[in-house]
Amino acid sequence: MTTSLLPYQKDGERRINIVQGHHYVDNDPRTVLTTILGSCIAACIWDDMAGVGGMNHFLLPGDGSAKGAPAGNEAKRYGVHLMELLINDLLRRGAHKPRMKAKLFGGACMMKGLTDIGTLNATFAENFLKGENIELVGGSLRGGFGRRIQFWPVTGRARQALLTKETASIMREETARPPAALSGAGQVELF
Repeated sequence: MTTSLLPYQKDGERRINIVQGHHYVDNDPRTVLTTILGSCIAACIWDDMAGVGGMNHFLLPGDGSAKGAPAGNEAKRYGVHLMELLINDLLRRGAHKPRMKAKLFGGACMMKGLTDIGTLNATFAENFLKGENIELVGGSLRGGFGRRIQFWPVTGRARQALLTKETASIMREETARPPAALSGAGQVELF
């Protein structure tokens, strides 16, 4: 659990916004984890028998093509570290790896004509789960739009809203606010 993430209440639910480079694990059925993604990835992993789940939010720091950007293995180590933090916190809270399920979101191509870091992130996350034998049961990856994600960690329920050109101003407005001010397993609700 990352201590810098502050919960807020809305409609009787305890909402926690997950920002880039952070993760959060919880077993409270009132908790909803939220995030806004572009080319970043949110891995939502849970064990429904243990009643615990969590979310992370990461962006691999480049493909090595930009000056000073980490190349190949160094960028992958960053992603591995963030995925392992989430999985290890789940294990500490009573989850068992063979029962873990995952949904992946994000990986959009946000800037045409540049390296598609979103696809690199999505492919990394899919391969990581496969290598860890964690079943990927849903989500929404790649494409050309950002996403707003809500995840209920106890049940694995997830909901997404695509951020189209019309909703892009919402994304800019919400990412400009401090994190504390942001407002059924196998299924994704679109709203």
